[in-house]
Amino acid sequence: MDKEKPQDGRAAYAEALRRIEECESKGGTALDLRGLGLETLPPEIGRLTALTRLDLSDNRLTTLPPEIGWL
Repeated sequence: MDKEKPQDGRAAYAEALRRIEECESKGGTALDLRGLGLETLPPEIGRLTALTRLDLSDNRLTTLPPEIGWL
C-alpha cells in the first residue's frame, strides 16, 4: 500500500472512524490507520475486541484513549 498523504485533523479522524466501523462490521482482526496524520484516536477503537494487529505508525498521536485497553 502506498503511503498516504497526511490529512487535516477532521478528515483524518473521519477516515479512521470509517475504517474502524468497517473492520467491526467485517469482524476483522487487523486495522491499518497508518499515515493518516491522526492527532487523536476515536474511542470506538475499543469495540474491536478481536483485533490482533493495529498499525498506527506515521501519525501524530500523543495519547491513546482508555478504550485501547479493551483490545
